[in-house]
Amino acid sequence: MRNLMVLMAALLLSASTAFSQDNKAQNAKTIVIVHGAWSSSNDWQHVTEDLIAGGNSVISVNLPGHGTDNTAISAITFKLYVEQVKKAIGDKQNIVLVGHSFGGIIASQVAEQISSQIAKIIYVAAYVPRNGESLLSIAQTDAESHVGRNLIVDEKAGSATIRKEGIADVFLADAPTHIADYVIDNFKPEPLAPLSTPVTLTEGRFGKTNKVFVFSQNDHTIGYTLQQKMTKDAGIQRLYSLPSSHTPFIIFPHVLAQIIALEANIF
Repeated sequence: MRNLMVLMAALLLSASTAFSQDNKAQNAKTIVIVHGAWSSSNDWQHVTEDLIAGGNSVISVNLPGHGTDNTAISAITFKLYVEQVKKAIGDKQNIVLVGHSFGGIIASQVAEQISSQIAKIIYVAAYVPRNGESLLSIAQTDAESHVGRNLIVDEKAGSATIRKEGIADVFLADAPTHIADYVIDNFKPEPLAPLSTPVTLTEGRFGKTNKVFVFSQNDHTIGYTLQQKMTKDAGIQRLYSLPSSHTPFIIFPHVLAQIIALEANIF
């Protein structure tokens, strides 16, 4: 396996400009970003802006119940998330799915269901599931995660949240204070049901989808050891590594955008 370090991303991206305009037009890709739990599409603003400025077609999906969407927690299912992403894709082809954290599980299920439309999945500090696994079943194997010690589950409401004092440590320990404060002030509970829903994946569809992984080395949400195990189990060989917390789209948005743009043009 090759571990492509972040400092090489800019060099490789420069090399990708050697593609002719005709070749780009013939193989135009649409980048579809799927955010993770306790997050929203707004968190990807700087990455999205960079990608669009570079001439890429980008759709940043906001999942039901996240950000400014007020869908009731009781109405939210894993299937609803998957359908939201598929609706955003529509009949578009050559889709590059970018999944962060729980978004990696959603992206995996989308790729299984509409595999002919998906060119690649880019996992960013994400869960890479195997058939029958859910976020909760994978997370229970993670001895390095700080989520468990900060998790508050409300079974009656069907939701889960993170202790206010632990939010910065779990998700963005390397972020400036004003950004951490903003995240803490706008934190919303996460629906429980989708987190425990197992995926249904096959080798003939999801298994054959091209995959890339971007490691977050200082991650307190998904431990680095688990990230390495998941990529090995999935046979992912194109690997990038960022010295970041769980939110590289906040800490390294420009470099992450370069990696995504590069991978959207390499097949």
